[in-house]
Amino acid sequence: MYRFNCDYLEGAHPRIIERLCETNLEQTASYGADVYSESAKKKIKEVVACDNAKVFFLVGGTQANYCVLDSILKNYEGVIAADTGHISVHEAGAIEFSGHKVLTIPNENGKLVPEKVRQYVENFYSDATYPHMVRPGAVYISHPTEYGTLYSKDELKALRSICNEYGMKLYLDGARLGYALASDNTDVALSDIAKYCHAFYIGGTKVGALFGEAVVFTENDGECFFTEIKQHGALLAKGRMLGLQFDTLFTDGLYMEIGKYADSLAMKIKKAFTEKGYKTYFDSYTNQQFFVMSEEKYNELSEKVVIDNWGPMGEREVLVRITTSWATEEAAVDYLLSLI
Repeated sequence: MYRFNCDYLEGAHPRIIERLCETNLEQTASYGADVYSESAKKKIKEVVACDNAKVFFLVGGTQANYCVLDSILKNYEGVIAADTGHISVHEAGAIEFSGHKVLTIPNENGKLVPEKVRQYVENFYSDATYPHMVRPGAVYISHPTEYGTLYSKDELKALRSICNEYGMKLYLDGARLGYALASDNTDVALSDIAKYCHAFYIGGTKVGALFGEAVVFTENDGECFFTEIKQHGALLAKGRMLGLQFDTLFTDGLYMEIGKYADSLAMKIKKAFTEKGYKTYFDSYTNQQFFVMSEEKYNELSEKVVIDNWGPMGEREVLVRITTSWATEEAAVDYLLSLI
């Protein structure tokens, strides 16, 4: 049965598996001090166009969010996020567990609206009792969002301006960043993210790697991040397993190739579903597509393919998510489309 419910169901892109096998018996330094990790860091610094960037590799996205935010926030600070943001909903309170409150703002299509962020911070500091409250110390966004929607360069610029004005850090969760960068409907490149964000991570787990995320600090943060990673129990002894994967992803444009391939299949699905009269719930131009359909049709499809049910939409309809990845076969997409 074909599965469209997630973008990290398979192992890893064949080029990564090949390199892991080719280098399997090599002896390298541990904890990321190996030649492959150094090569990957160099390639990432080049593509983000930030010579002073500090790059670190972690196993997963929750680790990355937990470690970075705990690193850049003071002990009395919290982080502003959309109410639908991953750290707000699906990370089991990891940020709160570190002692930092997630300060939520209502989303618009999964995004934080800069003016709403400004209003939140202005209201905070206009309250005479704010010293008794959790101070906003960072702004968290994800690109693409949980709904596959994208920030524009102007939106990133506006969020950074607000952060500069109020002494906050802008942090971007890039779990699916490859699908955002490769979208035909974006004006944001990695160099723009590095320009406007104090820190971000380049997702690997959902974009072709076995596991792994590349955390990038663009300014003066991250000086002692290696130690903080270990303090949080997130340091991988066999660090070359991470470095080698990112070295591969950033060789010969593989990262963008993966993103473009998955996005193209998602756009094929979007076009076919809309032509059949299905309503798109979020206007996503990335590898996640959302449609409203009848419960009857969802149950019919579920007998032959696996798609995500995101809950009821009224009495007899449901919201579904259909996801593509580097491993999605065009034949699988054609089969899905034959069922609608």
